Amino acid sequence: MNRPASAIGAATTRLAALVDESVHIIREVAGQFRRQALLFSGGKDSMVLLDLTRRAFRPCALPFPLLHVDTGTNFGEVLEFRDRVAAAYGAELIVASVQRSIESGRAKEKPGGTRNRLQSVTLRDAITENGFDALLAGARRDEEKARAKERVFSIRDEFARWDPRRQRPELWEIYNGRLRRGEHARVFPLSNWTEADIWTYVAEYGIDLPELYFARERLVVERSGRWVAVTEHTPAAPGERAIRLPVRYRTVGDATCTAAVRSTAGSPAEVLRETLEATVSERAATRLDDRDGDFAMEDRKREGYF
Repeated sequence: MNRPASAIGAATTRLAALVDESVHIIREVAGQFRRQALLFSGGKDSMVLLDLTRRAFRPCALPFPLLHVDTGTNFGEVLEFRDRVAAAYGAELIVASVQRSIESGRAKEKPGGTRNRLQSVTLRDAITENGFDALLAGARRDEEKARAKERVFSIRDEFARWDPRRQRPELWEIYNGRLRRGEHARVFPLSNWTEADIWTYVAEYGIDLPELYFARERLVVERSGRWVAVTEHTPAAPGERAIRLPVRYRTVGDATCTAAVRSTAGSPAEVLRETLEATVSERAATRLDDRDGDFAMEDRKREGYF
């Protein structure tokens, strides 16, 4: 990337500080709560969080299970990657299914919509069924303005709702995980990381990721100004012309609400270079479900979303 030595040194120092902070937070979760889980999708943020958790407790095994809320319309190759990683880490993997929530009548699917918002119901049920009082998640403050308002320890009420007015102070990295009956905590050890920090860590430590993160020629259609992959969940609509383009994904969530970006970056170092040059956030560039209004994410978080 031809960056000066001073810039490289500053980036290394910043990354080391972020790693220390995240490991401290992860250990606080293990010490303060009774039954924890790590929200894990196989995406880049959850892979970095998983590796940091391994750092926090090595040489011991992971002290809590992995929990994935599967919409039923996720990228197939990411689900295969998720299962492979869980097996490699010897971790218990709990899969909560949005499809089962729909079939049981707990969630109602809207024709033509995505299932992303329905994850809140499925997650709440998984928390109750498994008795979790804390969930570690890989959300970052730079992703979206509603996330920027949330503290590292986010206390949710008995209905899993987030109230920004009831957040607790977190001075000097002191975290208060005390819970009332029915409450649980969502904890975000990567809160202070940026997308560039994530890719710096991936490149520095050789973190394995799904191939979707790297530029390859893929079959896509242009839809509402975005490049959408042609998959079993997102087939080309009548009148759309599918073409092959070199694209990659900045986020690999639900296939029905995630678009690709034109790119030639085929390695972590090349993705990092593109990330440093980007002028649009990853959610703004690729998420199709954030177009429901300025407060779409905040409304979802109040309902119990991640």
